[in-house]
Amino acid sequence: MPKNSKVTQREHSNEHVTESVADLLALEEPVDYKQSILNVAGEAGGKQKAADEELEAEDRPAWNSKLQYILAQIGFSVGLGNIWRFPYLCQKNGGGAYLVPYLVLLVIIGIPLFFLELAVGQRIRRGSIGVWHYVCPRLGGIGFSSCIVCLFVGLYYNVIIGWSIFYFFKSFQYPLPWSECPVIRNGTVAVVEAECEKSSATTYFWYREALDISNSISESGGLNWKMTLCLLVAWSIVGMAVVKGIQSSGKVMYFSSLFPYVVLACFLVRGLLLRGAVDGILHMFTPKLDKMLDPQVWREAATQVFFALGLGFGGVIAFSSYNKQDNNCHFDAALVSFINFFTSVLATLVVFAVLGFKANIMNEKCVVENAEKILGYLHTNVLSRDLIPPHVNFSHLTAKDYTEMYKVIRAVKEDRFASLGLDPCLLEDELDKGTGLAFIAFTEAMTHFPASPFWSVMFFLMLINLGLGSMIGTMAGITTPIIDTFKVPKEMFTVGCCVFAFFVGLLFVQRSGNYFVTMFDDYSATLPLTVIVILENIAVAWIYGTKKFMQELTEMLGFRPYRFYFYMWKFVSPLCMAVLTTASVIQLGVTPPGYSAWIKEEAAERYLYFPNWAMALLITLIVVATLPIPVVFVLRHFHLLSDGSNTLSVSYKKGRMMKDISNLEENDETRFILSKVPSEAPSPMPTHRSYLGPGSTSPLETSGNPNGRYGSSYLLAGTPESEL
Repeated sequence: MPKNSKVTQREHSNEHVTESVADLLALEEPVDYKQSILNVAGEAGGKQKAADEELEAEDRPAWNSKLQYILAQIGFSVGLGNIWRFPYLCQKNGGGAYLVPYLVLLVIIGIPLFFLELAVGQRIRRGSIGVWHYVCPRLGGIGFSSCIVCLFVGLYYNVIIGWSIFYFFKSFQYPLPWSECPVIRNGTVAVVEAECEKSSATTYFWYREALDISNSISESGGLNWKMTLCLLVAWSIVGMAVVKGIQSSGKVMYFSSLFPYVVLACFLVRGLLLRGAVDGILHMFTPKLDKMLDPQVWREAATQVFFALGLGFGGVIAFSSYNKQDNNCHFDAALVSFINFFTSVLATLVVFAVLGFKANIMNEKCVVENAEKILGYLHTNVLSRDLIPPHVNFSHLTAKDYTEMYKVIRAVKEDRFASLGLDPCLLEDELDKGTGLAFIAFTEAMTHFPASPFWSVMFFLMLINLGLGSMIGTMAGITTPIIDTFKVPKEMFTVGCCVFAFFVGLLFVQRSGNYFVTMFDDYSATLPLTVIVILENIAVAWIYGTKKFMQELTEMLGFRPYRFYFYMWKFVSPLCMAVLTTASVIQLGVTPPGYSAWIKEEAAERYLYFPNWAMALLITLIVVATLPIPVVFVLRHFHLLSDGSNTLSVSYKKGRMMKDISNLEENDETRFILSKVPSEAPSPMPTHRSYLGPGSTSPLETSGNPNGRYGSSYLLAGTPESEL
């Protein structure tokens, strides 16, 4: 065959193969054949060796240090959810009782699957699309679904960063703008804003000044220009942080990952010194044991584990793909998981200490207001002075005295008690009020701090950094697999993603935007994410093979991971996730999806169900996020989409050639591997290609070394160039 000719099409295939080895060598400098290896993986495990050699040869970016990598993983996993969602779930689901299901699910699902994602990313050194295509080509759609879920989460997550930016800039004034209700002046008459008077100053500022929210999701109300500008700032910051990949984002992580811990430590010390802080912490650790048996609590705990560790998003895989293959990812998994849980508990201590302080202040305010009511009833003879215990002093009325007085009046005036309008003023009731922890409850508590603007600036700067760290990981879950797979220009694609996401994100900065945030956060991302995590587990444990995976981990790490992971990956984790997914679907069927709407006229929240068009949008989002999985499976099952098993890819570098069979399925590999008896597995290559099996004798081999210096690898046959 002439030197410049191409290899003909393979039999039964419409795809062209790469140039012949001779063609490639003709364009290169002379090669020392004694130093060249053509490895077509003729032995068991040769597939992995071929993949290893190609991966080592490629020029892939790497972390500057182990510390930078760990900070990146911490920055991605520790996010806004650790600061407000975890404390909110603790408060909602029984305080310390919630820690039990969370810890159980963290151990049997969270840590094993986090280790799994770290390991496959580090071993294969690809983004999520490449990783799951390698593990199981028919489940290659998992990677595409991960990218879509990352997009959904990134769209609304950056809106939350925008909210934090708005509050951050509003914090540079004293008193804080949400500390008092606005006063409307009409000539000489000054009237407090009715909506604020019916609710509270912080609630009014959040719903009216910040969001300018509409009464329902059906009322768009147009764009909120303040939040639109904040969203633009947020995407600009994210874009600058990720435009250069890990070269730029890695440096950002030193500050964005460490600064929140400095702020949390300051808040913890300050919070513990506040009056009532102990009451809040005791309330947190007082378990409501009945909650431990509630399936809803376990489902919410599982969702929090997924979001806390970033499972299924692809960010964990993307970050670990830039590691060296001998990195101890087992230690990384345990370390990051512990730091994540520690951060959640630390943030919860801070939140409940501050909320305990706020609850005491609000409880004292409640006692004063209701004591004035009782004094009014005494002066108008509605109540008899005989109902007041003799030791009660209205000038120095304590919460204990008021509670005693309240019980006496309620017992005596049982038939007319409701008309008196007296509140019990219980500290526990105030501690149970946690709606909007970050932007309502916590901001209100900070108004009572000395030097409140300083603490507010620090708090929202912390939220911005926490959100930025998570957004860097989320963007990596989108950009890394796309760039790896389609070889698009990194900077151009990253900037394009940020611009596209900003314009789509305008949906969330309408006056009704907060309701869309609820839709995406509570529903559109949660169910697809659970499906993705289940399929990841199945792909590795049941299709690729747990034993095989454990053996490769042993070779990569230099030690064998605990058998605990084998049983978790193989049995426990998929079973638990299947049960939780079933419970989620049943929950959606029993309780139609809805959202908490703020009704301006009532100055109160009301739970509303999504209208039909919103339900159609919600279902569409879930379908779009999961659709790549069955589509890729069907296309590859019926051979409508190549899985890489029908092409021979030869890569070469400085006289070293490797055959990539990393994408071959088990049945396809046998067609390429020559057995010791050539007739048992004829070569699918054209006859002018001459490959020698591991048991064959090459003309280049000497009698003194029957296996040659190349061991079990295939040798480049010493045929004349005309035969090639």
